[in-house]
Amino acid sequence: MGVYLSTPKTEKASEDGENDRLRYGLSSMQGWRATMEDAHAAFTNLDGLTSFFGVYDGHGGKEVSRFCAKFLHHQVLQHEAYAAGDLGTSVRKAFLRMDEMMCGKTGQKELALLKAAADHSSSNGQNLPESDDQNGQTNHWPSEEGINSGYKGPSSGTTACVAIIRNNQLLVANAGDSRCVICRKGKAHDLSKDHKPELAAEKKRILEAGGYIQYGRVNGSLNLARAIGDMEMKQNKSLPAEKQIVTANPDIVTVELTEDDDFLIVACDGIWDCLSSQQAVDFVKEQLKTEKKLSAVCERVLDRCLAPSSGQEGCDNMTMILVQFKKSMDQKPSSKQQPGPSAK
Repeated sequence: MGVYLSTPKTEKASEDGENDRLRYGLSSMQGWRATMEDAHAAFTNLDGLTSFFGVYDGHGGKEVSRFCAKFLHHQVLQHEAYAAGDLGTSVRKAFLRMDEMMCGKTGQKELALLKAAADHSSSNGQNLPESDDQNGQTNHWPSEEGINSGYKGPSSGTTACVAIIRNNQLLVANAGDSRCVICRKGKAHDLSKDHKPELAAEKKRILEAGGYIQYGRVNGSLNLARAIGDMEMKQNKSLPAEKQIVTANPDIVTVELTEDDDFLIVACDGIWDCLSSQQAVDFVKEQLKTEKKLSAVCERVLDRCLAPSSGQEGCDNMTMILVQFKKSMDQKPSSKQQPGPSAK
């Protein structure tokens, strides 16, 4: 089987949900790709205080994206920094913790199970359901070596772009080229940066870690500079995880939400290859005039981006989460607040 199918798989996996502050819809579609490597996680009430939305765009396999969809949000909750109110630190540690967990014997077994389950669901024409494992039994993963002594961790990887909402604070953490965009007063504002190898900071780290960039790709193969997984790019024992050729270390941006904020889009690059951030916001705004079901709006975006034939933009897997804020926040729009985000 090649990279592309002869006809696209346009069946969509969609869902909706809400709480007293927001509502969301999401949809994912395999499209022209031979396999579906995207995964996602959406929880309106992760712990009673916090909402969590994540898009994971896998490459080289489907198991790492599904691993993150199952475990990353649990790791955010379980880090001691979260209990202390330091959301940024707990999220950063959760991203890096994914690599650590996958490199051990327990993680290797879990990846194999996730891959087998995804292969089975694909062969039966079914979409793999996202994890409903709310128990979070990941506190004490043993730090043992892989099943085979030569196991370095998964060679496949995934982007990770998550949006976490607690009270009036929105935190976005991103590693890779999935993207989070907020609509504020009708204008699109990027809350994440696409981590491409040619960016100055990414190129500097890649070269200093002993890597190279060829044809716009890290070591001639990966067109991302940050990702979870891809452990063959993280083998320099003299460097910390943050300084490896490819790193899972996320950029983190925090924003105080106001009445000016209408909705949030978290989506993989299958969307952003076809639409600019403003084009996506404009399309969603137009759809919301007549469509109240947010997953239906997402489905229309996916159809809008789907290429008419293979081998061009619009042939990637596509996943989009749309989060709409309910206008009941206990605050007023402030003329002092700027539309742009603040970075940590």
